[in-house]
This record gives sequence, C-alpha cells and structure tokens, in this order.
Amino acid sequence: MNRKISHEWTRINTHKTFVFICVNSWLLMTGCRQDMHNQPRYKPLAATDFFGDGRSARPSIEGTVPRGRFSIGPPDPAFLRVDQARYTGKINNEDVDYFPFAITRADLDRGQQRFNIYCSPCHSRIGDGNGMVVRRGFRQAASYHTDRLMNAAVGHFFDVISNGFGAMPSYGSRVEPDDRWRIAAYIRVLQFSEAAPLSDVPADMRTQLDKNPETPKPTVAQGATPENAIPTTAPGSTAPRRTPQEKR
Repeated sequence: MNRKISHEWTRINTHKTFVFICVNSWLLMTGCRQDMHNQPRYKPLAATDFFGDGRSARPSIEGTVPRGRFSIGPPDPAFLRVDQARYTGKINNEDVDYFPFAITRADLDRGQQRFNIYCSPCHSRIGDGNGMVVRRGFRQAASYHTDRLMNAAVGHFFDVISNGFGAMPSYGSRVEPDDRWRIAAYIRVLQFSEAAPLSDVPADMRTQLDKNPETPKPTVAQGATPENAIPTTAPGSTAPRRTPQEKR
C-alpha cells in the first residue's frame, strides 16, 4: 500500500515539474521577441519621406551643448568653433582675405617652424615648389610665387592645408587650426621676401643678402665631434674599455 502511494506521489510530482518547466519556457519564449532587432530604422543620412525636408537625420535643437563640453559656465567659442572664418577660412563659401587674429612675431616664428616641418619637403624652404621630395621624383609642387598664389586670399592657404588640393593630402589632423593661419602668414612673408625690392631692405642689412647661411656644426650628441673639441685620449693610445654598467 505504501509503495503504491509513494509511486503515485512520484508521478504527480513529475507531472507538476513538467508543467512548471513548460510554463516557464513559454514565458521565456514570449520575452524573446525580435522587435528591438528588426525595428524600423534608417541608415545614417538616408533619405525619407516621413519628414518634410526629406532627411532622416534631424538637425540639432537650438541650444544643444556638444558632447565633451561642461554645461557650467558660458559657451567656449574655441570648443564650439562658432567662428566660421577662423575654423574654415571661408565666409559664405568664399575665402577670407584677413587673419582672424592678430599675427605677432611669435606667430610668424611658429609658422616658420610648422612650415619647415610639414610644407618644405614639397614646397622647399623658400616656397618655390622644388622641395627635396620633388627633386627626387615626386610630383611638382606649387610655387607660392606665381601670380595666382600671390593674389590668392589668405583663406585659400588655410583651406588647402585643412582639406588638401590635388596631389596634396589634408593636414587637418596634424596641424591645429591656429597653426594653419600661422603657416599662411609665413607664406605671405616668403612671398614678400621674394618679390620685395632692394629699397625695402634696411641699409645696414643689405650687405648680408649675398651671404650664404651658416651651417651649424654637428654636436657630440649627433654622433660627431666638433672641430674644436679636445680629444679624450692621447694620440696613439686606445680608449679604456667600459663596463656593461657604464655603457648603459
């Protein structure tokens, strides 16, 4: 009798367990809907007839603060880049013919440094388009001393540095916006220096025009010993060997 009752309870418990598993499985399956995976959506910048302007990407609401800017305090013009001329070199799609900030001697020195690094390999140090890579077979670079570029607006140089032109790639990711203006200012200096008459040179500096620029002597740190360096060993003797610790 007890064995029969035990068998009956086992059958009932098994049935309950099966029903419980089925019910929970059904509940889990109903939660696995594909609505979030297959929801209607647009690809970036795709066209649509839902909005009157035909654009699926909606413009930012007026007063929207861009990501990365703290909401405390006044807006940062440098971060927001609201100065169109300063960050594009254009106004109403026309090249500007002025510098968006005052150019100082320090700015020209910085522009010369950036020019020598990024521009001179193609355009040369004097801007005639015969840089070192051009002399080794690269495509001919533009000369800044042609009538077209002598008369070009300064914003043109900023735009070309930012976006590239012809075979020239964009340097927007390597040169900061203000440094692009400094380079443009230094290009104006090169243009003026090549076209300036002798009368513009102060009388006490005219004698230096025909002098060749001095080449700095290599230093010991560059792997060469200056001519006036004192030898560290006597003639005919060998230098003492260094221990591994000294070589480090």
